[in-house]
Amino acid sequence: MVAIESPARRGLLLRILPPGLYAGRAGTLIERSALAYSRAWLVLLSGVFEPLFYLLAFQIGFGTLVSEVTGPGGQTLSYVAFVAPALLAASAMNGAVFDSTFGVFFKFRYQKTYDAMLATPVGPLDVALGEIGWAVLRGGGYALTFFGVMGVLGLVTSPWAVLLVPAALLVSFAFASIGMACATFLRSPSQFDFIQLAVVPMFLFSATFFPLSVYPEALQHVVQWTPLYQGVDLMRGLSVGVLDWSMLGNVAYLLALAGVGVYATARRLAGLLLR
Repeated sequence: MVAIESPARRGLLLRILPPGLYAGRAGTLIERSALAYSRAWLVLLSGVFEPLFYLLAFQIGFGTLVSEVTGPGGQTLSYVAFVAPALLAASAMNGAVFDSTFGVFFKFRYQKTYDAMLATPVGPLDVALGEIGWAVLRGGGYALTFFGVMGVLGLVTSPWAVLLVPAALLVSFAFASIGMACATFLRSPSQFDFIQLAVVPMFLFSATFFPLSVYPEALQHVVQWTPLYQGVDLMRGLSVGVLDWSMLGNVAYLLALAGVGVYATARRLAGLLLR
């Protein structure tokens, strides 16, 4: 999504951006990540199972205790059909945040990987786009697997549901971008608690497991402004084919968040490593 660039676009960016910021080599970093994970494919594979276990638990466990839930457009859905697209959004968030914070932090602070990269023609924006692009591709693989399981369980009921995978890529893009920017501010592994302090409440309270209407009115406004809620709201509508103009707002929000994250990451890397 952010990694594959046409020669024309690459040339345009090279002319517009300041010298040294971007060299059109983001794809090289994605290739490096793919080669590194080819020797640790079990790590990649393990990320598929957590959301699938959640989905199966709701299908054969807790979901049998809750009969029906009101979904987008007032449609009546089974509880597992209500939760499934939200879990897809949450898994896209979790995978992107893990890749763009834990991995990036150790490359940045301890391995000094980016210092070595920036000693070559690679620029800070290349590093940002390369690392974020890999997180998006990884999230896309998880999304495809999750979507396939939804289909097997009979949870894909609308042709619009095929857009769940691109929507998951957008969620991954937004969270990977802002996650990598945040990782450049961390100074010790103990500060990852701050990341979890943001991610866990979003996972639990972004209308992932309950309709927005169950929250007090004041809290509803807070929830609606969280990034994960934007992804959940978008995916839930697509999953049942209930389209609304507000979905354009969801997409614009996530794209804006991604843009801010990419810009902030490139500026931080340039300021910290090119001084």
